[in-house]
Amino acid sequence: MSEMASDEEENIIPFQLQFDKPIPFQIKIAEWNPEKDLLAMVTEDSKILLHRFNWQRLWTISPGKPVTSLCWRPDGKAIAVGLEDGTISLHDVENGKLLRNLKPHDVAVVCLNWEEDGQSNTDESGNFSVYEDRTSRFFPPAPRPPKMPGLVAGDSSFMDDGEDSLAELSNTSFRKFNILCTGDRDGNICFSIFGIFQIGKINIHELSLPVPHLDEHASCKLFNASIYKVALSKDLCRLVVMCTGELKDCDIKPREEKINVQDLPGLHCLAMDTSIFWKRKYELHQVAQQASNIEDLTEVIRASLSVMNKQWADAMKTFHEKFHSLSTLIIDNGLESSPQEEFLSLLGGARISPALNQFLVNSLGEVGVKRVLKSVCGTGKELQQVVLDHLQPAAEIIGFRIGELRGLSRWRARYQGIGLDEMLLNEATENTGLLLVQVQRFMMVLSSVVQQFSNFFNWLVRSIKYLMQEPNDQLLSYNSELLVVFLKFLYDQDPVKDLLELSEAGDDIEIDLKTIGRVKELLQFGGFSECDFLQRTLAKEFQHMESSFKMALQMPFTTISRKISCMKLLPLCPLQLSTTQTPTTIPMSLSFYKNELSDDTPCQSGYTDYISFQVPDETFPEISNCIGIAKGYKQNSNNEKNGYTSLEAVLLSVPNGYTCVDLSLYKDKELVLLLNKTNTDSEGSGEACMMVVQTGDLAFISISGSSSLNQWELEDLKGSIVNLEMENEKVRKVPHSVIAPLAVSASRGVACVFAERRRALVYILEEDEDEEISDEK
Repeated sequence: MSEMASDEEENIIPFQLQFDKPIPFQIKIAEWNPEKDLLAMVTEDSKILLHRFNWQRLWTISPGKPVTSLCWRPDGKAIAVGLEDGTISLHDVENGKLLRNLKPHDVAVVCLNWEEDGQSNTDESGNFSVYEDRTSRFFPPAPRPPKMPGLVAGDSSFMDDGEDSLAELSNTSFRKFNILCTGDRDGNICFSIFGIFQIGKINIHELSLPVPHLDEHASCKLFNASIYKVALSKDLCRLVVMCTGELKDCDIKPREEKINVQDLPGLHCLAMDTSIFWKRKYELHQVAQQASNIEDLTEVIRASLSVMNKQWADAMKTFHEKFHSLSTLIIDNGLESSPQEEFLSLLGGARISPALNQFLVNSLGEVGVKRVLKSVCGTGKELQQVVLDHLQPAAEIIGFRIGELRGLSRWRARYQGIGLDEMLLNEATENTGLLLVQVQRFMMVLSSVVQQFSNFFNWLVRSIKYLMQEPNDQLLSYNSELLVVFLKFLYDQDPVKDLLELSEAGDDIEIDLKTIGRVKELLQFGGFSECDFLQRTLAKEFQHMESSFKMALQMPFTTISRKISCMKLLPLCPLQLSTTQTPTTIPMSLSFYKNELSDDTPCQSGYTDYISFQVPDETFPEISNCIGIAKGYKQNSNNEKNGYTSLEAVLLSVPNGYTCVDLSLYKDKELVLLLNKTNTDSEGSGEACMMVVQTGDLAFISISGSSSLNQWELEDLKGSIVNLEMENEKVRKVPHSVIAPLAVSASRGVACVFAERRRALVYILEEDEDEEISDEK
């Protein structure tokens, strides 16, 4: 706790400093949990730290790659982390465990926003409305991926322990509909339902941006654009994007001689129409529920195949290492025969060669045979167990879930609008059935091969006992016919490997006529449209199923992406950046707040958006050290040509001697500013303050958008600038200079300020001293 302030200072300090704690590295990103008093922070060395409000550290993780963005799931139970390589990792709030890795981007993920449907999931009777998942009626709980021997934690995109976090992440039937928006450095914005099912993607460079109030056919495009903030409205109908870029291809001439942002770098706001998420949320919820579970189960099958392939490859390596020496002995003895011919000669009762005798009695021996027998046959049983416990049930549940999607696709009135295609889902259903048939065939082949190996090894033990003139009456018997088949066809071949590994294009596996006959019988029941599918391997059959499923899901992805459009362009201000300055140094904030006067009609006027940013001094030299706030950049029910009301805006003049370091919208009528004092003392420690501005008391000016391409002109506001005074606002002085980020919890009234000297200062912003802050997780 800090020292007690003087009585005079207490008169101007309406909120309280709670903690002043050292931090190991400077913090570059910080976000409060929306439901609990937990603060997630990213350090300069890209470690993620989670602290309670009382500054107890819960966990620290290191993704191994530079962290570029961070946000919480709306329920606060998971956190999304954007990485430099375009990966988004989801982590459990309880322990930081990796839940899922997604790769929707190819470059750094610079911003994240996770929003859920603000409407209550209750029906007319007031009962909580859920999406019923019928799978549990017919199937046991979905299998988990088998563990790969020697797999290091974090190597997989899924957790490798037995916790229930992944199951909770995928079980979306009881959760409110939510969307994760992610923006990357190249201008791509991706949308994922529940953060795990990708449903749409747009690129702001490719958008046709409307020029409002001038010409309904006029449009322009952004070049050299970079995204810095995205915010999805709580009704999921609108996405506001704050970006920089050059506006070009605008055949519009400004009507007044004012600063024209065309062909100049500028800071802009785009309003995207995402109403498809609200209009089709029920359909999208069900599709996402089935599809995300299918994706989980395909990972189970992929992991099963990998584990099985490694296990069988290890067993065959043991077999070949033990029996390779026989070929060497045959060559050393000057013989031209093969190992199979030597074994067949011994089986037929002919004279045994010295090479084979030396191999069986001296090199291999009874102990060696039993060791290889245990390795091969034991591995065969392990493979069967992986199929029965993981691969087969996963394939069966996939078949059921794809069947559910297939049924939904037939309801064209509701599901054709989001891109579900019955023909594509029919193909996916068929390929799932083919996989299941191939799984059954694999089990028969595996059982036969294991039996053949066991028969061969039993014969070898008898032969070694005979050669050493030891009694062999108590040994297991063998089948001579199977032994001949093994030596002719299986000794130097590996049918199980052919089924597990991906073969070269055009490679076929021979199928007996009896099996083909069974397939033709199956065709009579309308099961499949081909009878040569067994010529493909098990892994290839899985590839066919997965690719057909992805193709079926590509239709909803493409359909939704096309229905996301830009409704409005709002040029904020031109930028004249020096070679050393970047737009990332401009403090900015986006938020949506409930409109108290609204009729709660989604996609109309239920939420008001607030846009706040620091106005660069070099943009308007006569307007220096100012903060711009715009609100009402929203859709309403008026019958305007563009469906928007006039914008309301205000300019705030930062107190003399201070500069804005960071800002954050707090609740719907307050703005938190983090200010540094420009002059420093002789020691250079500096001084700063945190100010809370009541935006509800500000005189916003209605800005008409009919004058020029610059929809609202900052110059129009310079005569009505609101001067912020230290004595008139809620201010807390900080005895250090500070740097971004400023983290504010709107639900808890808590702020965290990061000082340059690696310190975190935690404040309670509320004036009510009776309000308690929970320390629970």
